Parts: sequence; C-alpha cells; structure tokens
Amino acid sequence: MVQLKTDTSIEAMRATGRVVAHMLTAAREAAEVGVSLRELDEVARGVLREAGAGSPFLGYRPHFAPVPFPAVICASVNDAIVHGIPTDYRLRDGDLVSIDAGATLDGWAGDSAISFTVGRARPADTRLVDTAYKALAAGIAAATVGNRIGDIAHAIGTVCRTAGYGIPEGFGGHGVGREMHEDPGVPNEGRPGRGMPLRHGMVLAIEPMLIGGGVDTYRADRDGWTLRTTDGSRAAHAEHTVAITDDGPRILTAL
Repeated sequence: MVQLKTDTSIEAMRATGRVVAHMLTAAREAAEVGVSLRELDEVARGVLREAGAGSPFLGYRPHFAPVPFPAVICASVNDAIVHGIPTDYRLRDGDLVSIDAGATLDGWAGDSAISFTVGRARPADTRLVDTAYKALAAGIAAATVGNRIGDIAHAIGTVCRTAGYGIPEGFGGHGVGREMHEDPGVPNEGRPGRGMPLRHGMVLAIEPMLIGGGVDTYRADRDGWTLRTTDGSRAAHAEHTVAITDDGPRILTAL
C-alpha cells in the first residue's frame, strides 16, 4: 500500500536526506588508495552519531539474507553491483566504488547511492559512472505528477540500453517513508504510460544500476549479500530519494 506524505512529512524527510548526503560525502572524501572499506563504514557511522540518526541498513535482514547486514553503508567495488559488505579490503588505484547509504531520523528514512573511481579512472569506468548519473537524472525528470511509474522506468532504461549497458534483473527503486523499503516498486526498465500514477506526496528511491558488460545477469557472493556481474565487468549505482510534488520532483538526499 502506498502511503502519501504530507508537506510537513516531506520536510522532515528532507532533514533525514541531508544526513544521508553527508554520509556519502564523508565516505567519498575518505576513499583514497590504501583506505579499507571498513574504515569508510566507520566514517559514515561518525556522521550518524553526530546527527543523532540511526541506520536502516545495520541489522537489516530481508528474506534472502543468511545474516543481518553488519554495516551502515554498502560498499561495492569493481564487479560488485550492490549490497557489498564493508570488509578489510583496501582500495587500489583505479577501483570503481559504489557506496549506498541510509539514515533514519525522527521516524523517517532516507536512501541514496553514489559511484566514483579511486585514483586514476579508466575511460570505460568514467563513461559507465556518467551514464548511471544520466539515467538517474532522466528518472528524476520523469517523476512528475500525472506521469506513471512506467515513465520513470522507461526513462532510466532508455539511457542505460542506448549506452549498451546491462540492467540487473529484478532490481530497482522503491518507496521510502517510515520504512526504508515501501511500496511501490520502481523498475529500471519499463513501458511509458504504464503502472501506478504518480501523485503529490509519493516519495520514491530512484536507483539505476548498470552492468558494464551489457548483460543483465548477476550472482551472489558466499556472504549472501554482495551481488556481482557474471561476466566480471564493472558496475555502477546511483540513487536519490525523491518526493513527487505538484511543483515537480524534489530531491531529498542532495546536500
């Protein structure tokens, strides 16, 4: 069931979104060659503590997970698409990193993700990351009152497919509110004019995920969380929590 948010609730979610944005900014600034993924998680935990916020990631255990998630960020490197568990792995020159972060504040959740290269970037990785952000921007632009979920999905999918990239099967965005994952689902590919109508007060996490090799398949690591490309190609992930308003889409997880 989709829960429409009041304007007051959207303002409260904006406060949560700022915390998420600060987590990602801090993690990005700390991500240098030789820094471990676990250290990036500690940086993000420090932002949460300073804000008096909680983490919807820490301890989260959906039906597919063998263990609760042990961190406040997902840190996915190179061929990892999403849900990477921060470990003692130390970043290397040229690594492509995706950081997904969430926060809860005053009962409201926020969710966002960024992708970037540590050190010297491969041209192919730069194009992949740039396309992820273009797909995100296209999805947000389609998130207007009167459009439908399918319009967002079509906008994202068109950017990804035109560039020759794969889209992980079965993964996409979702509603956000009191919980990190709410209805409706927001696919990363679909037909325009189809699906649920977008209404003022809907809040969605729009999150394209791109596979560089052009395939849509993935595999799960032994940890039960990390999803990797089956062809070993690199992946990128970009995400914002966005409110649908009569004045247009409002990004809640921007600085």
